[in-house]
Amino acid sequence: MSLPSNFNNSCRKSPLDLFNDPTKPYINVCAPMVRYSKLPFRELVRGYNVDLAYTPMILAKEFKNSSVARDFDFSTSPTDSPLIIQFASNSPVELAKAAELVIGYVDGIDLNCGCPQKWALNEGIGANLMDKPELVKDMIRTIKGSGVNLPFSIKIRIHNDMRKTLSFTKNAESVGVDFIAIHGRTRRQKSTSPIDLDTIRLCKESLQIPVIANGNVFSLEDANILCENTKVDGVMTARGILKNPALFAGYESTPWECVDRFIKLSLGLGTTHYIFHHHLMYMFEDFMSNAERKTFNTLTSIPAIVDYLGEHYGLQVD
Repeated sequence: MSLPSNFNNSCRKSPLDLFNDPTKPYINVCAPMVRYSKLPFRELVRGYNVDLAYTPMILAKEFKNSSVARDFDFSTSPTDSPLIIQFASNSPVELAKAAELVIGYVDGIDLNCGCPQKWALNEGIGANLMDKPELVKDMIRTIKGSGVNLPFSIKIRIHNDMRKTLSFTKNAESVGVDFIAIHGRTRRQKSTSPIDLDTIRLCKESLQIPVIANGNVFSLEDANILCENTKVDGVMTARGILKNPALFAGYESTPWECVDRFIKLSLGLGTTHYIFHHHLMYMFEDFMSNAERKTFNTLTSIPAIVDYLGEHYGLQVD
């Protein structure tokens, strides 16, 4: 794991405390995003009213077995809190062993039950778990009965039959899951499909634990409407916050100061060309002409990107 030499875990915050804050109608959540929700981006969005952030989905088996995987997949800092680490797994034992390795460095553990990618389904993880409620219950029991004294959550997709979704969530609640994030689409639906507000609302009305809603949030107004229509405790965004990291602060598009801060955080904390480049492609989507995007997308190194932005946008890097 990549940790700063002065790492101090004494100031970490519990995500459960967020749900009990009477000053917030709902909490703002940055979704787990493969490759993208890494430390520089999490630090960025926390400066724009994000209350809770997730790591990208991490394979519990690889994380448990390989220090190389741990160093590549996970990094944090004293200010990166509250933080949920999301694992993908279909083994209670492997999940628990992976979770034990991050005690003191995160504020909660999440099990991915929603990844719809074919490779994940073939591995029996992600959205495949939506058809295995007893296995999910076993994993929740194992974590809650272990020495991992951290909140445990699940992130799910819905079934076509809302009764099946409700049964799945109530089963999870019955064995001690602390909160649930619900992506309001089935694993077969495209990201352009509308989300199922009725199923999210039914789960919220029927459960005693906090519920976070995920899907189709591209502005603060979208977040407000989603909360108003479902009465959830939190609103999560992925694609929306990639395009506009300042979304929860009320910005309609990414301000330059946000781009500038992301670049400096990335250079200071470390990143790869692929991740750095693609984040900026998302942020500049509404600003660059088609011709400019074609040029920007061909840049093959971080120094080339920095030089381009210095020449065309006045970026200054010490």
